[in-house]
Amino acid sequence: MNDTLRGCLWMTGAIASFTTMAIAGRAVSIDLDTFEIMLYRSLIGVVLVVVAASLARTRQQITTRSMHLQVVRNLFHFSGQNLWFYSITVLPLAQVFALEFTSPFWVMLMGALILGERLTKNRILAAVVGFIGILIVTRPSPDTLEFGQLTAALAAIGFAGSAVFTRLLTRTETITCILFWLTVTQATFGLICAGIDGDIALPAAESWPWVALIAFAGLVAHFCLTTALSLAPATVVMPIDFARLPVIALVGIILYQEPLDPLVLLGAAVIFAANYANIRYETRARRA
Repeated sequence: MNDTLRGCLWMTGAIASFTTMAIAGRAVSIDLDTFEIMLYRSLIGVVLVVVAASLARTRQQITTRSMHLQVVRNLFHFSGQNLWFYSITVLPLAQVFALEFTSPFWVMLMGALILGERLTKNRILAAVVGFIGILIVTRPSPDTLEFGQLTAALAAIGFAGSAVFTRLLTRTETITCILFWLTVTQATFGLICAGIDGDIALPAAESWPWVALIAFAGLVAHFCLTTALSLAPATVVMPIDFARLPVIALVGIILYQEPLDPLVLLGAAVIFAANYANIRYETRARRA
């Protein structure tokens, strides 16, 4: 199995983890604001990373040589994650994920500017077809625009920046190092933002399991995502994330009785077609 296919398989683990985070995030949002969710999630994450690194004997891999990249990467992610947690509380889950799926197009642009990855004709075509699929799903118009749609779209830019700088960091840093500074810096950002009003709420007893699940799923998602990005170009790996759309649509129907628009399925089919064609082309090109 080549690196591109392995990267795609790791991305499926990220999809499952991000879906779990959406469910847990919506459950705990009644008790905590987004900054508090990020604070407690990151504090639990620090403990999990340190324990895992100790068991795996990889703590010595944690360095400070790329701190400027770590801070920029995690600032992108912290912004995107907070906007995402807010969006899932005010919009149907399928719509949030659909808007988030503009992220691969930002990844493609940033990847070319920052990583030097080539914008091939096939990648551009896949992006255009995928974007058409997103338009079918969301059908944006002045009459239907909401603030939650804006925050979901901005979250996509935050996640794209995080993905690109993750790819850059994997050239010199290990996954243990990246995940450690992810949790530490975001705990710091969360503490500053949550405490700026002088009032940081503690989770209720029934919310702690959800917070812990967010922390665990978040780390697993980033481990899978970081591994995937270390194996294959960002423009190949990130579009796989489109598979979350039909998955989260089913979750919305089953758990929250959210209506399923048939056009969501049509848009998802278009997105899947673009992804499949792009992955197949990239796999053949690398094999050749």
